[in-house]
Amino acid sequence: MERAAAGETVRITRRGKPVAQITRVETPRKKIDIASLRALTDSMPRHKEPARVFIRKMRDGARY
Repeated sequence: MERAAAGETVRITRRGKPVAQITRVETPRKKIDIASLRALTDSMPRHKEPARVFIRKMRDGARY
């Protein structure tokens, strides 16, 4: 299964003759709707402090 998932075609044989084949399933990628993504991010509240300050406070507070 791992080899097939990596893209290799795996053949199953019975008495030396191929009887089945396992291949990777190609899943279609979903398109991103830029307008809805932008609307979502615009609706999120802004933080009062930069992320680096917030992360540093969390990190240093949990340490001691």
